[in-house]
Amino acid sequence: MRLLRNTPSVHSSVSSRLLKLSIFLLLSLPDSKGKAIWTAHLNITFQVGNQIISKLGESGVFGNHSPLERVSGVVVLPEGWNQNACNPLTNFSRPERANSWLALIERGGCTFTHKINVAAEKGAHGVIIYNYPGTGNKVFPMSHQGTENIVAVMIGNLKGMELLRLIQKGIYVTIIVEVGRMHLPWLSHYVMSLCTFLAATMAYLFLYCAWRPRVPNSSTRRRRQIKADVKKAIRELQLRVLKEGDKELDPDEDSCVVCFDVYKPEDVVRILACKHFFHKACIDPWLLAHRTCPMCKCDILKT
Repeated sequence: MRLLRNTPSVHSSVSSRLLKLSIFLLLSLPDSKGKAIWTAHLNITFQVGNQIISKLGESGVFGNHSPLERVSGVVVLPEGWNQNACNPLTNFSRPERANSWLALIERGGCTFTHKINVAAEKGAHGVIIYNYPGTGNKVFPMSHQGTENIVAVMIGNLKGMELLRLIQKGIYVTIIVEVGRMHLPWLSHYVMSLCTFLAATMAYLFLYCAWRPRVPNSSTRRRRQIKADVKKAIRELQLRVLKEGDKELDPDEDSCVVCFDVYKPEDVVRILACKHFFHKACIDPWLLAHRTCPMCKCDILKT
């Protein structure tokens, strides 16, 4: 009986040791330091109407030759129809009140080094380059030798186009770029041995999980209950179909702050208890993930 009572703790101890050994093997690979990939956290802030919106996400990666430093400022576009800043005479229209600014440049047309140097010569404190159309939010660490000490980050096309549309609408957007996490790429001559070791580890953990009684703990039950309550609260919120003549269709009225598109006739909107409303297709997933109004942070479970 004593052996059965101690078995879970023994399994837990062995699992912990296996996990620590896996991490040690990954971190001890030779030559990995020079090939590390660092993610970038982007804290994006802008104002829609009278509301200030903030978005935080690990949505970029630092360039291979970029200093790993925090940088912040207002986001500025290259002047003219071409947004790739390949022309050496490219200027950037930065607001007068901006002491620090970051250049938002699209990929393509010339080298990363050229783009970054053009922005740096014009006084940019950092450069954010967004990927080609059709790549979604895929990113990779850029190679840009000879760009001195300016911070350079790549973000996905979808995130870049979102920022581009905001700025083209005249919205003042600021970004704080923070250093995220380090990722080590796989080295080919270690793949087989590591895969074998990790496969054995996973097999052990699978058997351990299968052996353990499958009873959800209190925190798991609590999360499930909250998710169920949120779904119920969303279903009880008012829906409305916009029609011609509604004041919400006035061009001077605010657009949906989730997708930034203007409201159109036949759009289905969800009205929250705080009286803010958004496209149903936009706000339902938002509420399921965040539970609060994106404008006033009102909690739908508390109202």
